[in-house]
Amino acid sequence: MTEVTWLTQEAHDRLSAELEERQGSKRVEITKRIEAAREEGDLKENGGYHAAREEQGKNEARVRQLKQLLENAQIGVPDAAPDEVSHGKVITVRLVNFDEEETFLLGSREEAAHASIDVYSPTSPLGAAVLGKRVGDSTSYELANGKQMQVEILNVEDYA
Repeated sequence: MTEVTWLTQEAHDRLSAELEERQGSKRVEITKRIEAAREEGDLKENGGYHAAREEQGKNEARVRQLKQLLENAQIGVPDAAPDEVSHGKVITVRLVNFDEEETFLLGSREEAAHASIDVYSPTSPLGAAVLGKRVGDSTSYELANGKQMQVEILNVEDYA
């Protein structure tokens, strides 16, 4: 089963524009640089040729990644109660072990690049622990050192 990635309309539009650029003008530019470097002769010691080929590989990998992401993307947020933790919502939790509050957006890494708030993936330990919970619920997740972190959901609101 393919995992759905929830995106805002802005993020979807931004990623679609990046895909279009990478498949169009960027691909043409890299191809021209490869052709120009080939004309210089010996390819074994042609740094410009090897750099352009490496860039071509990275560009094509990103094209494949963007295609897959956009193919499996849903725009908006899933249906959830106003106080229920879900994708695209801003969550405030209390980390009980440290008696600290943390506020973050539960979303994809594609949202993180342009968000004004920390973004946690729903598949991260904290994200997975709070997903589907409601204000007032307590849960826990395992830290990298194997200890459990207790978490209380303090607030859930839409991301503006």
